[in-house]
Amino acid sequence: MILTSTLGRYLSRRFLAAIFGVLAFLFVMIFLLDFADTTRRAGDMPHVAITSIAAISLLRTPSVIEQTLPFVFLFGAIICFVNLSLRLELVVMRAAGLSVWQFLLPPLVCAIMLGVLAAIGFNPISATLKARSDLLDAKVFGARQEGDSDKVFWIRQRSADGQAVIHALAENADDGTLSGVTIYAFDLDNRFTKRLEADTAKLDKRVWHLSNVREFVPNQEPQSMETLDFPTLLTKAQVDQNFAVAADSVSFWRLPSAIAQQGAAGLEANDYRLQYQVLLARPMLLVAMVLIAATVSLRFARLGGIGVMVLSGIGAGFVLYVVTKMARDLGVAGLVNPAAAAWTPAVVGVLIGFTVLLNQEDG
Repeated sequence: MILTSTLGRYLSRRFLAAIFGVLAFLFVMIFLLDFADTTRRAGDMPHVAITSIAAISLLRTPSVIEQTLPFVFLFGAIICFVNLSLRLELVVMRAAGLSVWQFLLPPLVCAIMLGVLAAIGFNPISATLKARSDLLDAKVFGARQEGDSDKVFWIRQRSADGQAVIHALAENADDGTLSGVTIYAFDLDNRFTKRLEADTAKLDKRVWHLSNVREFVPNQEPQSMETLDFPTLLTKAQVDQNFAVAADSVSFWRLPSAIAQQGAAGLEANDYRLQYQVLLARPMLLVAMVLIAATVSLRFARLGGIGVMVLSGIGAGFVLYVVTKMARDLGVAGLVNPAAAAWTPAVVGVLIGFTVLLNQEDG
């Protein structure tokens, strides 16, 4: 059966409707939960507009959705197959002589196509939106995040005029621009000379290009400037070493260059290599989730026990997800090859699904 046949198109539509229905539900739920949490953070900051809070949550939601894609396909496939069974459409297809592989082919092809699109299309979009969310979050809640060691960065630099300590709240994964920047400058005798606060800072040819700058010099009135160049001897490799961007915040198309940059700087790039392999293996992982859903939801509704079977399928999917996370941790730590850590859970899940379906279909 192919997707261009009448039944193939029908099954594809039913499967896609279930997938996007679950996706829409999760999108709304994740947005509302994140919006509530962000609103709580802004509880004692009356100057923060509700539109800024909504924008932060909305921009951050796709990155969370991307992490839940395996469960989206698991739940969507279960809903699709159970509905086929409850409406006796599964019985009709069986009576027409179709095997489980024939009516599973359209959903599996859709899973592969959506997995590819998720890796090469949705991932870059979600990474870009996540970077914008972090920048907006740093701009709105910057003062509140300075004590959060997971969200702030520090680096020390030396120059002919002395040394400086640079503090930033976030880094844009796309172009390396720092946001929420504070620079503490000292002279050659390590005496404090001034403090610079800027919305953004970008390294270019041994100089930091600062924007929307406020300069504070002891015993002088603060000054504001639209732009200011601050000298530095730092290289991009040195900055990347200190302001390392999380691998899941780097888009699919930028991962190869990020891996090369980390290697050129003499840094471990296991997390970047693993993320790249995870995205490549995503179609197979989604296929594994569809097969697991099929093993527990293709029985006839009249036989009963659908609820127990569905719960067992959810449990199996959760176990596969936990194994996937454990394999990723081992890959990041360098204990397992990144390719093996990314592909093994997906391959094992597909093999288990095929084995169970073969046993159910042919005994």
